[in-house]
Amino acid sequence: MTHEPVWTVEIYFTEDENRTRADARLSTGTREIDGWGRSKRSPTDPDVPSVGEELAAARALSDLAHHLLHEAAESIEDFEGRPVHLAR
Repeated sequence: MTHEPVWTVEIYFTEDENRTRADARLSTGTREIDGWGRSKRSPTDPDVPSVGEELAAARALSDLAHHLLHEAAESIEDFEGRPVHLAR
């Protein structure tokens, strides 16, 4: 039986007045990679915390994806012995 890898992402939120920060942590079973993002509510916008959480989470996941691409490029460079560029 083949073991299929399972990666887990957890997102933690902290809020302070008009700002929301999201910290995303990817666990692969052998390592952890972090990303973060934030949102800021304009004083004229309605107070809807879920919108700030969605924006901050999206930005944290985008940052996490950037870190994953960077690590993949470094792994390929180590194997190939030359610089590589991975397109988004």
